[in-house]
Amino acid sequence: MAAFAHAVRLGYTHIETDIQATKDGVAVVFHDDTLERMTGEPERVADLTWDELSKRRTKGGEAIPLLDELFEEWPGLYVNLEPKSAASVDAMAHSIRRAGATARVCVGAFEEAYTQKLRALLGPELCWSPAHAGVFKLWLAGWHLPVEVPEFPCVQVPTHFRGIPVVTRGFVKAAHARGVQVHVWTVDGEAEMVRLLDIGVDALMTDRPGLLRQVLERRGQWHGAE
Repeated sequence: MAAFAHAVRLGYTHIETDIQATKDGVAVVFHDDTLERMTGEPERVADLTWDELSKRRTKGGEAIPLLDELFEEWPGLYVNLEPKSAASVDAMAHSIRRAGATARVCVGAFEEAYTQKLRALLGPELCWSPAHAGVFKLWLAGWHLPVEVPEFPCVQVPTHFRGIPVVTRGFVKAAHARGVQVHVWTVDGEAEMVRLLDIGVDALMTDRPGLLRQVLERRGQWHGAE
C-alpha cells in the first residue's frame, strides 16, 4: 500500500500489480507463490487463510493488502491486474464486482484461460490483454505478414521475448492500426523509456515511477493528477 500511495502522490492515475488467493478464497495483492522472498517464511499463500496471512509482515514491516483495500483506498485509480493462479481468478472477480470497479480494471495473464474466465465473469466492459497467441499474431502483422489478428483492446508485453525484440515500430504501428493500445513492462532504464515513447507506445510499467515522470515531463507528455 505504501508503494501505491507513493505512485498516487507522484500523480499517477494508473498502477499495475499481481493477485494471489488465500486458502479461503480471498484476493490479496502479492506476486510470488510463496512468502519466502518477501517475509522469509516458506509457506505458500494458497495454503494460508486470510486470517493467518493478515498477521504476516514483509521484511520491511508492511502488511500484505487485500485487493478490496486497494479499491477502497483509491476509488478513482485505474488498476491493471494479473491473476497469478487459477484460484485467484474467482477471488479477483468477486473483489472487482464488490467494488463496482470493472470499468477501471484491465487484466492480463500468461494463462489464456484465466483471462477468458475473467471476461466471462465480468462482461464486455472489462479491459483485457491477450496471452501469447494473440501477441504473436499481432507481432507477425507488424512484419506485414498476412495473418488474421483477433480483436482485443490492448496488448501488454515485454520489450523482448527469449531474446527476440517484441516492441518494434512495426509492432506498435500494427497495433494502432487496429485500435489496440501497447503497454510495455517492466521498463526501468531511462534510455529504454525514451526509445519506447519515441516509437509511440501507450503505457509503460516501471518500478521507477519518479524517473518515468521526469522523462514524461521533459517530453511534455506528463498528464498525471496534481
